[in-house]
Amino acid sequence: MIIAVDGPAASGKGTLTRKLAEHFNLARLDTGMIYRAVGLKALEIGDPADENVAVEAARSLAFDDLDQAGLRDEAAGKAASQVAAIPAVRDILLKFQRNFATNPPNNKNGPVNGAVLDGRDIGTVVCPDAPYKLFISASSEVRAERRYKELQERGEEAIRSAILRDIIDRDERDRSRTVAPLEPATDAEIIDTSDMDADAVFAAALNFISSQS
Repeated sequence: MIIAVDGPAASGKGTLTRKLAEHFNLARLDTGMIYRAVGLKALEIGDPADENVAVEAARSLAFDDLDQAGLRDEAAGKAASQVAAIPAVRDILLKFQRNFATNPPNNKNGPVNGAVLDGRDIGTVVCPDAPYKLFISASSEVRAERRYKELQERGEEAIRSAILRDIIDRDERDRSRTVAPLEPATDAEIIDTSDMDADAVFAAALNFISSQS
């Protein structure tokens, strides 16, 4: 079982994929974290902007690296953007993601029934043949408010207007990039979560998956 879940930042992908993973006993991969993990590994070796360093870090990436501390730190984010700009790194990590989907690692309870992947181009590039594709969206204002509350709960300072501007800018970059732009697969179920809570989104996703089975 492979479930591809795409969408912009703060749309609700993470919460949904965690619920789906638990419900169906699936391995879960937040693909954004793999670039952060490679970025951290590259920092340990040298300069993340150096192609040789970044490629070495990408080739040594293991599933366990996705659980390391510091993945959400600013340094990891900066390094991630540097390694992600290197085509050879993206090629290596594309294979990593596909391997995760077709050969998912066991969880703490043993073998799993498949994988759910959370990203920007899972249904269009990484797993175009996935039987279940979801595209999760929400208005930029709603997503900015969600991110603001998330940062507040973590005790971090945040400015709503700055978060909104960042989300709008990021959306534009993701949609306009020439390689794997942010867009729903033609056969994806689109769920707008602007006026939905997590349980309602989960129910909508389950309804779609059952209709495809």
